[in-house]
Amino acid sequence: MDTQTDFAKKVYDIVAKIPHGKLATYGQVAKLAGKPRAARAVGMLMSKNKDPKHVPCHRVVGADGLLKGYAFNGILAKRKKLMDEGVPFRGSRADLAAAHWRPK
Repeated sequence: MDTQTDFAKKVYDIVAKIPHGKLATYGQVAKLAGKPRAARAVGMLMSKNKDPKHVPCHRVVGADGLLKGYAFNGILAKRKKLMDEGVPFRGSRADLAAAHWRPK
């Protein structure tokens, strides 16, 4: 039986649409999923993601560009994946101005 909530399904569907080399913030995903104050819930869902190949949770970052966590080998692995996709960084922060995803 599928126990995933409607919110969780929406979040995973949204994150699955973030293209290679682009970023979304936890708050942006929460807003797109219909709960603009649920950024932390998005973070929890990303930490429980079981399908990183189809739900690229590494492409979700903090509103300030900081990498908040990554269940698949930590923040350094998340940074490497993003850099391999061409996401630019300014120090420890992903450059949201250059790589921010804006869904149509």
